[in-house]
Amino acid sequence: MNAPLRILSTVAMVTVLAACSKSGDLVVTEGVGITAIRSVCPPVGVPDYTGDITTFRGGATTSAALDVTATITNVRSTCDDTSEKVYTGAEFDVLARRTDTRGARRVELPYFATVLRGNSAVVSKRVGTVVIDFADGQERAQGSGKAGAFVDRAAATLPDDIRREITRRRKAGDDDAALDPLAKPEVRAALARANFELLVGFQLNQEQFAYNVTR
Repeated sequence: MNAPLRILSTVAMVTVLAACSKSGDLVVTEGVGITAIRSVCPPVGVPDYTGDITTFRGGATTSAALDVTATITNVRSTCDDTSEKVYTGAEFDVLARRTDTRGARRVELPYFATVLRGNSAVVSKRVGTVVIDFADGQERAQGSGKAGAFVDRAAATLPDDIRREITRRRKAGDDDAALDPLAKPEVRAALARANFELLVGFQLNQEQFAYNVTR
């Protein structure tokens, strides 16, 4: 699924901002240079259209046939970058609602956790299950899920020559003072190669994904 990404923690792509710097950003400092403040920890996010899931009864997809709806929320991430294998963990809550509240019921909702490199290449993918237990008469219930992944520190680190090119201070009058180093193909390619993301979302079938896109 090639959907746009809604990143929930540090921005996944290196962004140029003229504001306060934070981990993951490249900041233009009043036009005189670029300061790189970049973490090797992959940011955690939820791809658009995969943060919700809807199931129906009887094969119909009308409001009258709604069975269970659920949403991923409260995504939290941790990172251990003390070794050559950088570990990023993610935990999240799932809020669910059912239309028929008769009887106790257990619902199992599949979710995926994938590591993406360069915004397009899938490095790894795992599928898990969030369990939701409804008590008799209960309309809403909550579950939780977790995921984690290792990334090579060397792969997530910019080469020294690229970092020097990005952070080199440029003075007025220099031949390349007005040029954006991030526009250079070799710089953009290096940034993409070093960019990893841990993405989590519901493992949707084609009908569920299409429903999310069009609703």
